Amino acid sequence: MIIDWSEEALAELAVRYGEKARIWKLVSDSAGCGCAMNGVAALWLIDGPEQGDLQAESNGADVWYEKRHEIFFDERMRVSYEPSRRAFKLSSDGQIYSNQLRLEDRRTPAV
Repeated sequence: MIIDWSEEALAELAVRYGEKARIWKLVSDSAGCGCAMNGVAALWLIDGPEQGDLQAESNGADVWYEKRHEIFFDERMRVSYEPSRRAFKLSSDGQIYSNQLRLEDRRTPAV
């Protein structure tokens, strides 16, 4: 899997989450969807990958994913940012996964 980040998307990540927010996990999140096959694409900010996670090639932030989620995504995708809508977009040449990609901070809070 290959993730191409736009410069605008990387800059907005730094603004929202800080320069150290570099490890993300791409998921097909089915929580609350009612069916495991109807997930919504999301990026989770994480402390680090879990055992068994695979790393995508990326020109920006590190992106990890679970093998079981690979089927929901194309081999090459783009993350861009629309300043006028304050929204991230996940797309590929074949489809748009989300015009309002959900980003969620799942890091362990500092004590």
